[in-house]
Amino acid sequence: MRLPDLEAWAIFASVVEHRSFSAAADAVGLSKATVSKAITRLEAHLGQSLFHRTSRRLALTEAGKPLAEHAARILAEARAAEESAHDAASAHTGRVRLAAPMSFGVTNVAPILAEFLVAHPGIEVDFHLSDARVDIVAEGFDVALRIAELPDSSLRARRLCSIQAHTVAAPSYLAKHGTPTHPAQLGEHQLVGYSNVVGPWRFHGPGGADVSVRLQGQLTANSGEAIVPALIAGLGIARLPDFIVDRHIASGALVTILDDWAPAKIGLHLLTPPSPLRPARVEALIDFLAARLRDPNAGQA
Repeated sequence: MRLPDLEAWAIFASVVEHRSFSAAADAVGLSKATVSKAITRLEAHLGQSLFHRTSRRLALTEAGKPLAEHAARILAEARAAEESAHDAASAHTGRVRLAAPMSFGVTNVAPILAEFLVAHPGIEVDFHLSDARVDIVAEGFDVALRIAELPDSSLRARRLCSIQAHTVAAPSYLAKHGTPTHPAQLGEHQLVGYSNVVGPWRFHGPGGADVSVRLQGQLTANSGEAIVPALIAGLGIARLPDFIVDRHIASGALVTILDDWAPAKIGLHLLTPPSPLRPARVEALIDFLAARLRDPNAGQA
């Protein structure tokens, strides 16, 4: 099936509206030759002339008169569609799809998201929480928050702040099994793993030393929050981000170990699809999240 030559139809409508090839060319920002070729192309496709042309006068043929009405409607519909799209893009209305890690989304994003929705009553947010790494383009997300060191990709990424992880255990576990003072000693302990983080634990310590430790233990989970009860029950040692364990450290349920061997900080990133063109509602959410989640010292991290 051959698609209609919509450009030629729109040019035809403009020629009819301005009663001149030259005036139509000026109105649509094309050369007179381009306008003339478009009309000739449309006439050839239709198999009939649309205009009577003389050096002084341009008039519609009998065949052209009813077609001019169709062309005018085509042009009007196209203009209306563009105006509607522009209005939608510039208005703070409509739906935004946001993805975030489960625990971070609950503890850090959900409370401020309520504030955003109050400030923007015309915007709807579809908030997706998962510790799995979502494909934001394939799954249709406008914005995603991701805690990781990012591989090269076509996604647009903005680093907001650093997230610090802690190596932690319950006092009961350490009393029973001893407190490791060097990462190499972790091989003698039960390690509770976060299955969405692939590879060994890496530590950077005194004198620039680097140590990697492979996980071994009874439990791995794809949710950092799900690991905490096992830790408090004294089942092992884990490495988890501050937003999950800080309150348990403060309560004394967990304690930090290997403080001289801190894991490298990882970044909280805001990701968007590759296109730089975004509706105003998406820009509003991006600006809000960036302002509220950015570390004032992020540039020094």
